[in-house]
Parts: sequence; structure tokens; C-alpha cells
Amino acid sequence: CIGFHSRCQGPRDKANHDSAVEIQLQLSAFKMFLDLAGNHLSGKDFTEAFDAACFPLTLFSTSFNPGWASGISATIIHGLLGMLVEGGADNVNQCFLEASRFGSTELVRILLQIAQRNSLDVDVDLALGFASHYSKIETMDCLVEEGHAIAFLGPLMRAAERGCVQVVEWFVKRGCREMELCLALTAATSSSQVNIAAYLLPHVPRPVLTALSIEILKAAGERSGGSLHGVEFLLKSDFLSDPVATYSVADTIAKSEDESVPSELKTFLQEHWSEAAFNQGVTESRENFMNFMRVLKLGESAISLKDLPAPLRVAIAYMLLYRECVKAGGRLLSQRLRGQLVEAVKLLQGFDVDTEDVNKGHHHQLMAVLEHHLPLFLVKASSH
Repeated sequence: CIGFHSRCQGPRDKANHDSAVEIQLQLSAFKMFLDLAGNHLSGKDFTEAFDAACFPLTLFSTSFNPGWASGISATIIHGLLGMLVEGGADNVNQCFLEASRFGSTELVRILLQIAQRNSLDVDVDLALGFASHYSKIETMDCLVEEGHAIAFLGPLMRAAERGCVQVVEWFVKRGCREMELCLALTAATSSSQVNIAAYLLPHVPRPVLTALSIEILKAAGERSGGSLHGVEFLLKSDFLSDPVATYSVADTIAKSEDESVPSELKTFLQEHWSEAAFNQGVTESRENFMNFMRVLKLGESAISLKDLPAPLRVAIAYMLLYRECVKAGGRLLSQRLRGQLVEAVKLLQGFDVDTEDVNKGHHHQLMAVLEHHLPLFLVKASSH
């Protein structure tokens, strides 16, 4: 095979002129050799010969002209491999899987045709798994379009777990079922592959997310390996597109007595995303305010805080909270941080504000109130 391709690298006109005769001579000579060998060749010999023929095409296919399988080269390889199969080679599927793994798309295509012609079974779904694991996109196209591979779930989930954006995008564009997308989102979340989760989230229908929200978070927590960044991302992204619903799901798991809920997940939600965490945040913010007022009234520093402009006093009291909120990002703040922010806004605006409206306020609106009371130069510095 290598020798044939080397000879075909010369001038195209000469190669085309000699190709038909050369192909016939080579195949005839090989067929004559097989006839002469007769019973001296066993099935094992044909299997080893088949492996030897596929080996260079599997490992060194990139050294050949692209698309060689649709040209002259394909004819002799078809004939050669076909004779070996007729002689008893039984490793077509093995070579097919190896070719898929290494991304030798041309050989994959030839072996698919040989398998079909000889009614042989090749595992196109397993081959798709191999090709996707090594990001052999062209080979994946061939396996789906010509091999009719349909098992997307396993390779999609593994790609999501590894954070392979190119492969995940390929599967999504090829068309995945709703549950496949949901499971892939769970896999990406559990592995803290935030970029993958961000890509998949808009593709999962909202009714599916709503119905399975608790199970998604639980499953992600079970397989998280100690990192809950993926879970935090879903919550901060408001993955249910409804702040009340997203906070409610987190609180439900935090309060759950279900022993199947991972302890790390439950603790994380209790401390940051539960109603209790919100109340704790309110308490912390109130205590911070009281401490600040004590310093303001009773402090013995030579620089009196009372003499500072109001925006600077607010900065001393709340700049740390503001920076934490900016750093957190996302569409939603954790309940604990949100509780601190809500209480800060109430204290800054006075207790005559509608407490219920403030509690329901989106954190960007609350942040705008806080920014209004802070020095502009500090707000700009925190945004960079």
C-alpha cells in the first residue's frame, strides 16, 4: 500500500495513463499468488495480511493525498482487501475501529463498503465513540452519513465531561434528543465544565429543565468529585429562567431529608443558596452596619469618620460587599450574598422603603442603588 501511494505521488497525467493497466496487473498478480498458494494459506494468514494492508492506511493516511479513497488508489485497495476477506480474514471490524480511532476517514469509508458488500457486521456506534474521543470530526461525519451510526448519548456525555467543545457542538448540530442534551448538561455540570454547560443550557427545553431540575443538581453533586463549580454556575445562570423557581429548587434540596442527596451538595446549598443563607446574609449585613455605626460614633481615631463625605463613608461600610457582588457575576447572586445586598440597600434608602419590593428586586437593580451611594471613581475601578 505504501509503495503504491509513493508511486502515485508523481505527475498526475502519467499516473492516470498507467493506472488502469497497473491496477489490473497488480490485482491479477495478487490473485494468481493466492491461487498458487491454495491450501497453504490459513484464515489466520489472511487475517494478518488484512491487518498489514490496513496498518499504513490507518497510521499514515495523512501522508497520502486527501480524498484518495474516491480515486485510483481506492480501486486497488478495494480489490486487495476484498480478496483477503474472501480468503477468510475475520478482522474487518477490528481494523475498522482502529481506522476510526486514528481518523483515517478514507479507510473507514472503504471498510464500510467492504462490510456491506460481504454482509459483515461492523460496530459503527463504537467506532463513533472512538472517533469522537479523539475529535476526528471528518471520520464522525462519515460514520453517521455512510455508516448510519445513531448512538450519540455515550460519546456526547464523555465529550461534555472532558470539555471538548468541538465534539459537543458537532453532536448538537447533528441533532440530539432532549434527554440526551439534558444528560450531557448534567455531565458537564458534574465535571465543572462551565463552557460546555453554558453552550448546552440554551439547547435544553425549559419544560425539561423544570421537570428534572432537582435530579440534575443531585446527579451533578453526586459525580462532582468535590468541586461544585458546575452546580454554582447553573444556579448563578438562573438555569430555570425564573429567579423564584431557581432559588426554590436550591432551597428544596438544602432542606431535603433524602439520604441520596450528597452531603457536600447539601452543605453548599445550605450555606449559600437556601432561605436560611439569605437570612444569614441579612443578619451579617445588619451586624456590619451596627459595627460601622459604633466606630462612627465612638471611634477615637484622629480622623473622624463623621467629617468624611457621605460617599466615602458608604464606601468604607459597603465597598467590600460591592466588590464581592461584582466578582460573583451571573444573573443571580447566591442567597447569602443577596441577603447582605438587600439589607444594605434597605439601610441606605431608609426603612420607609417597601421591604417586599426590595426583597424581590433583581440584584442588578439593587447594585444600581448601592452604586448611586458610592464614589464614582471606586465604582469604575471595581468594574475593571
